[in-house]
Amino acid sequence: MNQMTATVPPAWRDWWKQIRAILGLEIRKALRGRRFLGAFVLAAGPVLLFSLRFLVHVTGAPDDAVRSLGGLAVIYALIYRTFILRLVIFFGTVVIFTNLFRGEVLENTLHYYFLSPVRREVLAVGKFFSGVLIAFAFFGSSTALSFLLLYLPQGQEATEFFLTGPGLWHLSAYLGVTFLACLGYGAVFLLMGLRFRNPIIPAVLILGWESVNFLLPPTLKKISVIYYLESLCPVAIPPGPFTILADPAPLWLALPGLLAVTVLVLILAALQLRRLEINYTSD
Repeated sequence: MNQMTATVPPAWRDWWKQIRAILGLEIRKALRGRRFLGAFVLAAGPVLLFSLRFLVHVTGAPDDAVRSLGGLAVIYALIYRTFILRLVIFFGTVVIFTNLFRGEVLENTLHYYFLSPVRREVLAVGKFFSGVLIAFAFFGSSTALSFLLLYLPQGQEATEFFLTGPGLWHLSAYLGVTFLACLGYGAVFLLMGLRFRNPIIPAVLILGWESVNFLLPPTLKKISVIYYLESLCPVAIPPGPFTILADPAPLWLALPGLLAVTVLVLILAALQLRRLEINYTSD
């Protein structure tokens, strides 16, 4: 172990310590402050929706058309793609990642980071991964709770679905897609928060592009984050009447592609941070 540690360049060890320090500081700030309250409210939306469905199921007569496990799987896939992924996680990552630096500027605290002996590239990485941890804590919990609440009223049938059926695989896949969405959208909105004084406008433009993805020809579908995320979802949904069909991206392409885009955008964000000059009066 000591030999392996000795082979790591001292600068890398210092950067890793600084990233861990930034992670701890940012998470403590998130727990104490209200900067990410909007993201928390968004994450609570799916849980509230499925809790209401659970109460209706328990207190009233359930719809026989959706009592089968197959029907429930399609229902969750539809709600996850159209509501959780496209709206809740999208806008939640906008709130979290655009505020990682913009929030510091608005609170007149960013200069404390710039006065510390931390490379700005290291600061960008530390801030980014703190945002990923916060986002996944919100939206991973929301995904898991909403998934479990959907199947909870099924009793023994649901137990067998998780223990001997594909239940755990479906849940793990949705959590994986949620984590990748936090990575991909997080990197994009971190860059937007650094590049634009009002990042809401580019966020709305990105939302428009992602929202019409199902209408785009197969070649243009691939120039989006949502195409690769939906390709990794474990359950397919019936296409709409206006959907232009395209083969989903295979795992070997979707996963490395999302990670490569994340790294590329994070590099651009770090370069943007190197050129950033603090001017509190203009904000």
